[in-house]
Amino acid sequence: MRVLVRTLAVMAMIAGTAQASAAPDREVPYWASIAAGDAMMRTGPGGNFPAVWRYRRADLPIRVLQVHQSWRRIESPDGVQGWMAVALLSARRTAIVTGEIRPMLARPEEGAKIVWRAEPGVVGRIDQCAAGWCRFDVRGKAGYIRTAHIWGVDPNEVID
Repeated sequence: MRVLVRTLAVMAMIAGTAQASAAPDREVPYWASIAAGDAMMRTGPGGNFPAVWRYRRADLPIRVLQVHQSWRRIESPDGVQGWMAVALLSARRTAIVTGEIRPMLARPEEGAKIVWRAEPGVVGRIDQCAAGWCRFDVRGKAGYIRTAHIWGVDPNEVID
């Protein structure tokens, strides 16, 4: 029984690491998100380094700047940089609305019908990005938003 429990624990750790967007062979920088609802940013790549920030917002977009073993140096939307364990990260692409209230449109084109409005600080999942637009989904309420109005995607990035 103990062997089974240890095996399951090891498998869970491996699965969590595999899910994370921080595979060592990925080219940096790249976008990812915080998977955990409670994640610590540290001054260095290890649990022995002091914590500088605690994030309690799953799906918050982050930019991975450097890879070191099972740690990633990240940048948060407010520009804070530090280290986070890879197990706390996800490959899921998300973005956060910046500036002012932004329209979410029915189609990725100026003049399209506004289906929702998103306030600054709203986090949503992104996909189908091209030509300066991303499909932005906030808990099932989706529309297209300009990449210039969100943080979490490069201006000319294409996501299928």
